[in-house]
Amino acid sequence: MIAAARAAGVTEIRNAACEPHVIELCEFLVKMGAQIEGLGTSTLRIAGPPEPKGATHTLRGDYIEAASWGVVGAITGGDVEITGVHAQDLEPITAVLEEMDLQFDLEDHRFVVRPSRLVCARRITTGLWPGFPSDIVSLVTVLATQASGRTLVHDWMYELRLFALEQLSAMRADLFLCDPHRIIVSGPTTLKGRTLDSRDIRSGMALIAAALAAEGKSTVLEIETVERGYADLVPRLTGLGAQVQRVD
Repeated sequence: MIAAARAAGVTEIRNAACEPHVIELCEFLVKMGAQIEGLGTSTLRIAGPPEPKGATHTLRGDYIEAASWGVVGAITGGDVEITGVHAQDLEPITAVLEEMDLQFDLEDHRFVVRPSRLVCARRITTGLWPGFPSDIVSLVTVLATQASGRTLVHDWMYELRLFALEQLSAMRADLFLCDPHRIIVSGPTTLKGRTLDSRDIRSGMALIAAALAAEGKSTVLEIETVERGYADLVPRLTGLGAQVQRVD
């Protein structure tokens, strides 16, 4: 999209992603003088200005990060308030959380999660926007370990994301990895602390959440991976009351 906004002539992008951050980039490019048709759709037609102009833009809250902190609160049975959110961005995620009987309030600029008696969602399947995002699959899988009943999590978009969650079995989670795309979770389960390896940003955050909910002490390795996606990770966790220490 950025290249198209600087190219001569009109560029058509088909099968474009429609997530909120993609639309936000479109809006910023328009402020800089680009002509873009099809905002929010899978087909974009972009014509750049001869010379882009300066623009001012305030970033909207990251819906993936906001949802992550909300699910962390749900996994640990906490009471968490996340500000700066856009309610519409979170709706594909909160629809699943509501199915799991999570108690929460959602409005623009405010997402509050309260302690809840969770039930299984039976089946959670990822999808292209506005479907359930793959980036939250790891966290919602951990959440399912604390819910009553059996949940099938199906992420058809990525093959390696669920493999990292096999470590939960050593924490006494009741998991069955059907194949690279599907995992069955039975709960609720009391997790036990252990050493974990954060292999990517999202599964790493999910394993941290599991460690927070587990009995005993856990050590999460390669934490730098997670910090790429979650700024001030340790200070935020300690601010929420977690007993966390970063060891270099």
